[in-house]
Amino acid sequence: MSKNVVIVFTRNPELGKVKTRLAKTIGNEAALEVYKLLLHHTEAVLSTIDCDVAVYYSSEIAPIDIWNKANYRKFIQQGEDLGDRMHEAFQEQFNLKYEKVIIVGSDLFDLTPQHINQAFKVLEQSDAVIGPAKDGGYYLLGMKALLPAIFSKKQWSSETVFKDTIKDLKPYQFETIETLNDIDTFEDLELHPEILKQIAFLK
Repeated sequence: MSKNVVIVFTRNPELGKVKTRLAKTIGNEAALEVYKLLLHHTEAVLSTIDCDVAVYYSSEIAPIDIWNKANYRKFIQQGEDLGDRMHEAFQEQFNLKYEKVIIVGSDLFDLTPQHINQAFKVLEQSDAVIGPAKDGGYYLLGMKALLPAIFSKKQWSSETVFKDTIKDLKPYQFETIETLNDIDTFEDLELHPEILKQIAFLK
């Protein structure tokens, strides 16, 4: 068992239930295909990191899927809102005696192994690390001990999440890493023609 773990929140890939904002432009079938491509990209990135991976499903655990390597462990998200669910996941992983816990989003085609390795390196000297997203949220959050205030009193999925989280981190030693863009809208998708090519057959 590693001393480090990466948490990934994932929605069960079901038609009409993923990438709903994107689906308004490209349709449910294409949006589902985009989400599957992003999940595969996230798994490919994490498969290169020397750590454990905790996959938290939105509704039910899939017994056989892309998350089946020996160091991947499967859980169900618990909580009313995103803050509650992240708080519960971090608490659960710290209870399992991990020393550094990081959560990453599963909808970033720009995510690389270097981002996660850098975040773990930051945690060698800092209490927390955060990776801002261009929409005002964040795509990565890591810490060495549970900091509950980070997960409360936020307008989740709003452009103030990163700014409000930074306020809660002020009492602690923390660092930010590179800003990335997650894929939520067609404008985001247009930045990745390689994905558009792969879903072109669905039009």
